Amino acid sequence: MFSIGELSRRTNVKVPTIRYYEESGLLDAPERTEGNQRRYDVAGLERLSFIKHARDLGFSIEAIAALIELQGHPDRSCAEANDIATAQLADVRAKIKRLRALEKELVRISKGCDGGGVTEDCYVLASLSEHGLCEREH
Repeated sequence: MFSIGELSRRTNVKVPTIRYYEESGLLDAPERTEGNQRRYDVAGLERLSFIKHARDLGFSIEAIAALIELQGHPDRSCAEANDIATAQLADVRAKIKRLRALEKELVRISKGCDGGGVTEDCYVLASLSEHGLCEREH
C-alpha cells in the first residue's frame, strides 16, 4: 500500500493532480486508514502510471477516460483504442504544422532586426504591432 506522497514520488505526478484524477473518475478512490489517509494499492499505481504516460503523450482527459473504459473490457476490439490514438496523432501533426509556420515567421521577424538600432525603428516591435507585416497567417 502506498500513501499519496509515495504514489506521487513513484509516478512523478503532483499530489493535487492525483486528487484531481480521483475527482474526475480517472483514478479510483483509494482505501482510507483510520486517520483518513489515502492508501493506494499496486493497481492504483499502475493506473496512475497509465494516466501519466497518456498525458505525457498529449491525450485529453476524455480520451484517457475512454481508454481506461476500454481496458475494463478485454474482450472488445481494440479498434476504438486505435481510433483514439490515431486522432491524437492527427492533433499532434496539426500542432507541429502550426509550430513550423510560427517558427518561419519568427525567423523572418528576428532577421529583420539586427539589434543595433533604437526601439523606435525596431522591426520586431513593428511586426508585433502590425499583423499586416506578417507574411502568413498564424
